[in-house]
Amino acid sequence: MTVDTHAPAAHYDRVTAAWGLLLGEELHYGLFRSGDEDLATATAQLTARMIEAAGFEPGQRVLDVGCGTGAPAARLAREFGVEVLGITTSAVGVAAATERARNEGLATATFEVRDGTDNGLPPDSFDRVWVMESSHLMPDRPGLLRECARVLRPGGRLVLCDIIRRRPIPFQELRERRREFAVLRSAFGAARMDALEEYRAYAEAAGLGDVRCDDITQETLATFDRWQDNVDRHRDEVEAILGRPSVDDFEESLTILRSLWLEGTLGYGVLSASSPGE
Repeated sequence: MTVDTHAPAAHYDRVTAAWGLLLGEELHYGLFRSGDEDLATATAQLTARMIEAAGFEPGQRVLDVGCGTGAPAARLAREFGVEVLGITTSAVGVAAATERARNEGLATATFEVRDGTDNGLPPDSFDRVWVMESSHLMPDRPGLLRECARVLRPGGRLVLCDIIRRRPIPFQELRERRREFAVLRSAFGAARMDALEEYRAYAEAAGLGDVRCDDITQETLATFDRWQDNVDRHRDEVEAILGRPSVDDFEESLTILRSLWLEGTLGYGVLSASSPGE
């Protein structure tokens, strides 16, 4: 039996160590207010944007869907006194996140292998649901939002950020650009991007209200330059982990993504919504 290395869990199991070098500790895009920030500052600013939208209070229970290696979850537990359960389909990610929490002495941050679109958790069991740059890897986007809504307590809040599609892509264009999308698939795994307004529709269909959407495409553009800096800085180390062809694909993907951002095809969005009640 062959393993689909483009499937989210298999892909993340394979690339996690290398991506810490390429994408930075938080493993997500940065929000560049001035454009001159280093990557660590910019990724922290995107996390802060999500934190602002979430409105945490001490003692709340938080579900982190697609928790990566646990950096945001650890920050939430450490800085806001919340109890965080991080879930991901990657066993490697869970192991790395668990080790991070143990090293930081954070008993209130725990991690489990679960599917965000069918998480098996009790209803009405979390005050906040946090989905940071993981939804594009979950084909059942409506199912994801339904599960987020299901586990939220009345008056709870969902915050989500991710890559978005900013215009329709005709079938003929998809055919003409199939090599570009194949490179992106090789570098980042199997993904599908929806429009920000589609996310709004999924949230509303799931019964969530007060849905707010913000397009922050321009503020995330400089991410690709910082990732390229990391390729240049860590190429030998990353090639030792992934092999040269994978690093070449990642580097080419940065050129492709930069073009998709600039031409208005893809971008980045933030959504927040509330569970009715209280």
